Amino acid sequence: MTSMDSPLLLVHICGGILGVLSGFTALLARKGSTLHRRSGDLFVVSMLLMAAGGGAVAVIKAQRANILAAFFTAYLVTTAWLATGRRSTRAVHGFVLLLIALAVGVTAFLFGMQGGREQPLFFGFSAIALLSASGDIRVLASRSTTRAQRLVRHLWRMCFALFVATGSFFLGMASDPVLRRSGLRARLFTPEVRQTHLPELPVLAVVVLMIFWLIRVRFTSAYRTTARLETRPEGAPIR
Repeated sequence: MTSMDSPLLLVHICGGILGVLSGFTALLARKGSTLHRRSGDLFVVSMLLMAAGGGAVAVIKAQRANILAAFFTAYLVTTAWLATGRRSTRAVHGFVLLLIALAVGVTAFLFGMQGGREQPLFFGFSAIALLSASGDIRVLASRSTTRAQRLVRHLWRMCFALFVATGSFFLGMASDPVLRRSGLRARLFTPEVRQTHLPELPVLAVVVLMIFWLIRVRFTSAYRTTARLETRPEGAPIR
């Protein structure tokens, strides 16, 4: 670790830990409550810090996959946060974020075409980023969206970003043996702890909770209203 990237790595780690804690708080809190909104806002800020610090370190170390992951994570939490705002706010920023998703998707696809051990990872990034971009196009082209549609967009993007942060902290990257042998993660999750599979439980919890909330929002009548985004005051929460 160089003196240049040590502070950046600290920002990345602190942002990630705070993001995991605030993300789980928002996921478990009553939706629409003050705790849910405040922890969600903290999650967005924390994840942006994590992405900024990790992305800067990845640039220094020429880690292409981590650079794309940083951009995509920042994109996910920002678009998820904007999903609860007014249409005017969404339209102003949505086009720029759409370009980021397209850039990540196309770049990841080109990297994947080069082959190598990270080829499946790049193709996975490309597929998810391009699918996300297609969702952005539909939202930008639509004149109105239902409450359930906005919540589904908000939920899966926030949860996927939390999944990335949780997986990175508790599991790490199998392709990075150095980080698995040293640092905070290696001290917390020794080989003996990993053999118990306990570090995998928080990651699975994110997936299970995400599926639960998506099913509840998408296939029940609890959130089926058709109010337009424009009729909601600026900054007002979705209840």
